[in-house]
Amino acid sequence: MGEEANPIHLFRQLHHHYGPQHWWPSESPFEVMVGAILTQNTAWERVETAIENLRVNQLLSVEGILSVSQSELAELIRPSGYFNLKSKRLQGYCSWYMEHEEQLWKMDTNRLREALLGVNGVGPETADDILLYAFERPVFVVDAYTRRIFQRTGILSGDESYEPIRSRVEQAFSAEGGEIRVQQFNEFHALIVAHAKQHCRTRPLCDGCPLRCGYPSTQASSR
Repeated sequence: MGEEANPIHLFRQLHHHYGPQHWWPSESPFEVMVGAILTQNTAWERVETAIENLRVNQLLSVEGILSVSQSELAELIRPSGYFNLKSKRLQGYCSWYMEHEEQLWKMDTNRLREALLGVNGVGPETADDILLYAFERPVFVVDAYTRRIFQRTGILSGDESYEPIRSRVEQAFSAEGGEIRVQQFNEFHALIVAHAKQHCRTRPLCDGCPLRCGYPSTQASSR
């Protein structure tokens, strides 16, 4: 494996090209949690509309979300899609969070991740979003954009599952302290999202791409 297929090298390339991203777009840790659940299978722009609906109705809190019926909540978060399912999951998460909030913030990262994964509707990507951006723990988030860019740059050789990808990136950055890695993983995920939207799309746009990864379909589509 050469330098081009190294996660740290990829991070440096993207950071040099795009600069700091200062992401996740939220005003509080709890808003991150809500956004992580609502963004499942939908675009962030639609999630922002749903969150704003909660905010203007003064319901963007654990107590607020639990104070309305599931059908009322579903209507408010309708823009995020799958609103009936997500309203159920969101209220379930809020009930769990209200019950365990104090001890959650004291848990070590592995225990906290296991606890999050035990909540209905919280899978690995959602759990890691919450861990990184709400609890500020040094975990790497693997999403569809990550897989696409990692495959095209040779970091992935095929259809590796979520955990090996996450572990590989975390191990590559393991020499850094926890607080530094939180900042790095925050930036790396945001940079991946920025690059996937600008260049590494399903049908890639290779002109001006800072990676020049040589992915076959990118060469064909740039002609």
